[in-house]
Amino acid sequence: MNRQVILTSRPAGVAQAENFAVISAESLPLGPGQLRIRNQFLSVEPAMRGWIADLGNYSAPVAIGSVMRALAAGEVIESTAEGWHAGDQVCGWFGWQEEAVVAPDAILRRIAERDLSPSLSLGVLGINGVTALLALTRIGEPQPGETVVVSTAAGGVGSAVGQIAKLLGCRTVAITGGPEKVTQCLTEFGYDAAIDYKADGLNEALAAACPNGIDVYFDNTAGVISDAVMPQLAIGARVVVCGTASLTQWNPWPSGPRVERHLLVKRARMQGFVIFDHMDLWEGAVARLAGWVRDGKLRYSEEILEGIEACPDALAGLYRGENKGKRLIRV
Repeated sequence: MNRQVILTSRPAGVAQAENFAVISAESLPLGPGQLRIRNQFLSVEPAMRGWIADLGNYSAPVAIGSVMRALAAGEVIESTAEGWHAGDQVCGWFGWQEEAVVAPDAILRRIAERDLSPSLSLGVLGINGVTALLALTRIGEPQPGETVVVSTAAGGVGSAVGQIAKLLGCRTVAITGGPEKVTQCLTEFGYDAAIDYKADGLNEALAAACPNGIDVYFDNTAGVISDAVMPQLAIGARVVVCGTASLTQWNPWPSGPRVERHLLVKRARMQGFVIFDHMDLWEGAVARLAGWVRDGKLRYSEEILEGIEACPDALAGLYRGENKGKRLIRV
């Protein structure tokens, strides 16, 4: 039998545990050109909220009654596909389930970093790290000496962004929630300054931390945090829109303070980033990130929940701010 997590209802906002069910299904037979993969780690992504939304997203929604879409890392245990063999470590679109029977096109990559935990292929050496590196460098274009501000700075993407910006010679400022995460940003991820957005005086704290303005803003939240950043943008600033975690409802379409005057007067640029537009750069990014990890220059934090039963509430917990680093499920 294969235990799976299926989407049972369409949430109005952030999916809660009651929107999912854990079921047992018979293992599928292996057909020609397919692989059977035993999942070891399942990923929990903020972007999952968009994957199950019924409007306003960049991919088709997960169908009601189907296995929850998810990246996973595991081992090939059986294969009829050319070039793939039992024992291969892989990561890809295998879903929230104990095992997956897939065609090779579901595999994102063969995990070559056998000296590192396969869990990293879902975090700092996976979608989070690759997004951090490519979005920061291709859109943010940070230059040595510039100030880079990152929201959700202790998360899987944000923590990598801050460290990469430091490696590129920038001054970094974290925006995060709560004293514990402020300390983590400063001591573990090496930010030069960290601001608790849950405390009073966000605008004043940003102005004090960025006396010469903000050259690059890596936005994972939108909402009131980003509203506070806009007046602090420096001339020629670049804003990378990577996530909108603070927005609880997408219908009606969210609205807020207008940014056009900030962008015009400061000659700033704002652009969205979705990793699926840059898959051709994935392997090169992973190689660069892995080198930094091995050299001790890129640190990471993993929060590993145990058992597939932890899946239904894992996404809601992410949006409640419970995680400390990359959230994973160990199967």
